Amino acid sequence: MATIASPSRARSAVCRVAAGRNELEAHFAVRRAIFVEAQALFEGDDRDEWDGLPETLHAVGVVDGGVAGAVRLYPLRDGFWKGDRLAVLPDARTRHLGAALVRFAVATAGERGGDAMVAQIQLPNVRFFQHLGWHADGPAGEFHGVMHQPMAIPLQPGR
Repeated sequence: MATIASPSRARSAVCRVAAGRNELEAHFAVRRAIFVEAQALFEGDDRDEWDGLPETLHAVGVVDGGVAGAVRLYPLRDGFWKGDRLAVLPDARTRHLGAALVRFAVATAGERGGDAMVAQIQLPNVRFFQHLGWHADGPAGEFHGVMHQPMAIPLQPGR
């Protein structure tokens, strides 16, 4: 499985599927800090049925030995994968950790046989995803009370 290091300013950042219970709990803690505490998109916790499925992958972005980012990915149907719950702690955002996590998710889904990945992207983040090769995949709409743009990217092994 791919391990992707971020660009030069984040040489100590590594993305990988959460290894063990401690990293999985750190993954959930980052998501909670962003989606529950900072953005108030969820009340109490953002976990849902996808988190309990064995095919769901919980990736972490590790910076200087600590988990500072998270993204969740899972297969849907017919070669489609879903990427969601991308979260990076504020102190790690200047280290390009978000881009590394997105690239890791795309590469991992491609390596597992996926043909395309889809996601619901908050409108302020659309340009960021376009820069990473994603394109709009339908009209924007409300998702968890916030406007999101459906986006997609074709998957290639090792991309």
